[in-house]
Amino acid sequence: MRFSNNDRAKVLIEALPSIKKYSGKTVVIKYGGNAMISEELKDAVMGDIVLLALIGIRVVLVHGGGPDISNTIKTMGKETKFINGLRVTDAETAEIVEMVLCGKVNKGLVNIIGNKGGKAVGISGVDGQLLKATFIDKELGFVGEVSEVNIELVENILDSGYIPVISTIACDDDGNIFNINADTAAAKIAIALKAEALISMTDIVGLLRDRYDTDSLIKVVEASEVQGLIDDEIVTGGMIPKVGCCVDAVNNGVKKVFIIDGRMPHSILVELLTDEGIGTMFVKELEK
Repeated sequence: MRFSNNDRAKVLIEALPSIKKYSGKTVVIKYGGNAMISEELKDAVMGDIVLLALIGIRVVLVHGGGPDISNTIKTMGKETKFINGLRVTDAETAEIVEMVLCGKVNKGLVNIIGNKGGKAVGISGVDGQLLKATFIDKELGFVGEVSEVNIELVENILDSGYIPVISTIACDDDGNIFNINADTAAAKIAIALKAEALISMTDIVGLLRDRYDTDSLIKVVEASEVQGLIDDEIVTGGMIPKVGCCVDAVNNGVKKVFIIDGRMPHSILVELLTDEGIGTMFVKELEK
């Protein structure tokens, strides 16, 4: 399909209200490892993030990297074990997580953003003690629960006109390094920044009333409705903590949280800059 110049102009005009709404505001984007399914798609996502920054949105990118971590662990002859969706992380695995997330994944994303004409700085939750953590459960090893967020470094990067690209590890006062769930880290960072929106890019289309029917997408969820969705087994398994992070964010000052399909090209732009949207939006409560 070819678009005429009039078609292109119409798209830009229709996006103008959303551009005005978000310009100058902070949007945190959580980019999950399972949404990084190809280099081509990753390239497109970083291009969308550069575009958002160029139209005046203060973009913060928080990334995971689970598949890359699992592949590296397998290459090193170790086994990966999960408990309730969290990777069991002994001391050696914690070093691998730090190496993969802060090195390969983080700097790779920063490099793509730069090649797209954007300006990015890659940091981790350890830099500036951005994320401090405590042990969740000794059985999980060095898997952390965020206990403190020191947001000054991120704000300084934003004020300097750069996109912070944050890998989700944390530290404590004893020098331990923790593996942090990316959804949790993104929610805590969005709360600390008083973000206008948090977008969780993952490998699902959003919440479905019928998991086998994509036409049953739930477009809007109020925080008070979530327990009912869990009781009705619409939200199950690994989606429970993910949705819990969405509720935590909207209950603590983030205006909107979106779960969108990161496998769909330009899904961020469709969600933020069009009226239709494509995923599930969480709010504390709907405006009356």
